[in-house]
Amino acid sequence: MIGKLINLKIHGDDRGSLIALENSKSFPFEIKRVFYIFGTQEGISRGNHSHYKTKQFLISISGSCKVTLDDGINKKTFNLDKPNLGLLQDPYIWGTMHDFSEDCVLMVLADDLYKEDDYIRDYDKFLEVIKND
Repeated sequence: MIGKLINLKIHGDDRGSLIALENSKSFPFEIKRVFYIFGTQEGISRGNHSHYKTKQFLISISGSCKVTLDDGINKKTFNLDKPNLGLLQDPYIWGTMHDFSEDCVLMVLADDLYKEDDYIRDYDKFLEVIKND
């Protein structure tokens, strides 16, 4: 599966809206790391890598961006433009975030801590790894 969009439940009343993210309930893993990307300049892409093991869940909590996921054969672009819409990215999927709006804040939840050796940063190596997997 290249990616899966998940609609998050909005709770709200006349005071405003709230979205709760709960381990293994809102998405299929426990959170070990959270980071967010903001202030990305026009025309700049982020990501451009894959992971060996880490699963990620991406939510544009403000503004919008596009995420292109690639399994080495198929590519699919997702538009993250609502704070209640999250994208599940599995390991061995190349991910590129791009077309950030000026006000975009992209939050990423991960099922593991940062480990440099979990990253595949060269696309040709990625293709080789998935071919041999």
